[in-house]
Amino acid sequence: MRGWAVALASWALVAGAAASAAPGEVPRIESRNGRHALMVDGAPFLMLGVQANNSSNYPAMLPQVWPVVERLHANTLEIPVAWEQIEPVEGQFDFSYLDALLPQARERGVKLVLLWFGTWKNTSPGYVPAWVKRDNARFPRMRTKDGKTHYALSPHAPATLAADRKAFVALMRYLKDKDTDNSVIMVQPENEVGVYQQGRDYSPEANRLFAGPVPSKLGKKGTWEQAYGVGAEAAFNAWYTARYIDAIAAAGKAIKPVPMYVNAAVGDPFAAPGKSGGASGGPDWQVIDVWKAAAPHIDAVAPDLYGRDGKNYLKFLDHYARRDNALLVPETGNAMDFARFLWPTLGRGGIGWAPFGMDDTGYSNHPLGAVTLDAATLDAFARPYALLKPMARGWAKLAYAHPGWGTAKGAPDAEQSRTMGRWQLSAKYGEWQFGSMDSPWLKAAPPPHAAQPVGGMAVLHLAPDQFLVTGTDIRVNIDLADKSKGETAMLLKVEEGTLADDGSFVMRRVLNGDQTDYGLNFTAQPMLLRVTMGTYR
Repeated sequence: MRGWAVALASWALVAGAAASAAPGEVPRIESRNGRHALMVDGAPFLMLGVQANNSSNYPAMLPQVWPVVERLHANTLEIPVAWEQIEPVEGQFDFSYLDALLPQARERGVKLVLLWFGTWKNTSPGYVPAWVKRDNARFPRMRTKDGKTHYALSPHAPATLAADRKAFVALMRYLKDKDTDNSVIMVQPENEVGVYQQGRDYSPEANRLFAGPVPSKLGKKGTWEQAYGVGAEAAFNAWYTARYIDAIAAAGKAIKPVPMYVNAAVGDPFAAPGKSGGASGGPDWQVIDVWKAAAPHIDAVAPDLYGRDGKNYLKFLDHYARRDNALLVPETGNAMDFARFLWPTLGRGGIGWAPFGMDDTGYSNHPLGAVTLDAATLDAFARPYALLKPMARGWAKLAYAHPGWGTAKGAPDAEQSRTMGRWQLSAKYGEWQFGSMDSPWLKAAPPPHAAQPVGGMAVLHLAPDQFLVTGTDIRVNIDLADKSKGETAMLLKVEEGTLADDGSFVMRRVLNGDQTDYGLNFTAQPMLLRVTMGTYR
């Protein structure tokens, strides 16, 4: 009988997938009631991503990429396509790398996000072809205040834009012809755009534009300095960089309209206006509104998050989780302590999340990431992904329809509890599954993870008295927000299970007694709980 139950549950999951998928539909990002969904094959999709290292984008390197993708249970690989790689000689295109990448992804059932390394990669022109790098007259770099040549290419150069756009269109035409099953679900035109060391280009053309009026689309009047004050140079550079990239994205979407996003080299999430410290001109949080006005063909702006401070990480999530912007974290650190930030990203309706540098090539970007990808580090990401991968579509569908919340260890106390309807959910760390560290009769030594930066949770509010809760290394309690009415909260039912693709809950067992006497306790091995609350007098 147990075998029949397992078989029937498996059949239900497969049937749900068949019913919800519509192969052939080009992916898109949908928005409704301030929430967002990445639609893949016609149904919501949660991107459980990993990003390969920058130089893993060659056929000979792919055997060192796929094992880590599979080890982590990722459903999506983010990987670069470099301009210098596909157009080494002007006008002559080479797509042999994609000829290897696409079928290998299909064989493994892995979706792809292609990262176009063109005019900007971490603000520099490191990935443009040699024929672009050598010709500063045709493809000018920015100028410094004293007229010297700066390292970054200028966004005010029509010839550079035309050349980059031509190559990008060739890439999108290749995808239209060769990726008919839509293995590529998103494209990132450029990478961490903008400039460091100065606020903008100081070429004669840039100076002329800076002295002129701001564009009417920004809803402001006067010159850039009059309109934006101390943030004028960042806003100016953001506008013209965004217009440049929007022209590239628009041309690519005219060939195949897959979702396109840009990623931000962020600064300080609590900075004063004009003082963020991120790459000037990129979609840092202070200029999101400028980017939204300047780049209508960009579907989302997204933060690259490499800071380990919980307060800062969650603040960045709040900056980018907007009614007009789908939350996506396309790059984050691959050290163990970053794994906990998956949960608040999901709780804020995130459509995707991806740690960087996840391959077996031996490269480490420490201190931004792990010193080495040892088993413990990989497990910290693999365990949540293993839980979520079979139910990624179900979670995405429910997150599109219901409000959520999430938190992580290290976030401020104010971020460790949330009122949802008539209930207050709270998070606590450093507890065993049974008993309480402050109990007078069940004293115990702290658990091994008590002092470690691990632990977090995500919750969806499904109905007035019902929640989905998941996480790792955390205790979650649910109580009445208002106790003045003489009612006492109770756990009416706690079910462990998974989700079918249509969002329906598939119960595995009911938790009670020891498992729930001290709250909802999650270990390093995550689980999904459907919690139904009630009251008594």
